[in-house]
Order: sequence, then C-alpha cells, then structure tokens
Amino acid sequence: MNKGDLIDKVAAEAGLSKAQAESAVNAMLDGIAGALKAGDSAAFIGFGTFSVSHRKARAGRNPQTGETIQIAAKNLVKFKAGKKLTDSLN
Repeated sequence: MNKGDLIDKVAAEAGLSKAQAESAVNAMLDGIAGALKAGDSAAFIGFGTFSVSHRKARAGRNPQTGETIQIAAKNLVKFKAGKKLTDSLN
C-alpha cells in the first residue's frame, strides 16, 4: 500500500471525497512528523509508537578503497508495533 492507496481507502471507508481524504492523511502525517521534529513520540494505542532515536557519529570504511571515513551523527525514526497490530498478523 502506498499513500495513494491509503487515501483511496480513507475516502471509501469514511465516505469522504478524495480531496478531503488526502487532506486528512496529510494532516495526520504532518502531525506525526511535527511531533518527531519536536523530540516527542507519537503513540497510537493498539497500532504502535513512532519515536526518534539518535545515532552517534562513528568511524566507517569505504569498501572500495579501505579508507577510514567519519560517518556523521543523525536522528532516526523508530516504529514499535502495538500489541493489537502484532496480534492481527498472527
């Protein structure tokens, strides 16, 4: 499923037009991204939790030359599936 498929599903399930469904999906995604940028997590009971994890700077190697390079620190998004979502798959 991609974003377009999700918009179609929301429109059909909620009885909205595609434009309204697209606005709703975009607002939800923007809300999650905004919370993560602010350093918060976004938790949806039964579905899962999005959170930010920090990866420290580290040394790595260029596989072609073997040269040691410095890999910059960065923030990553983590998702932990909720119990209800996990149970629905099994």
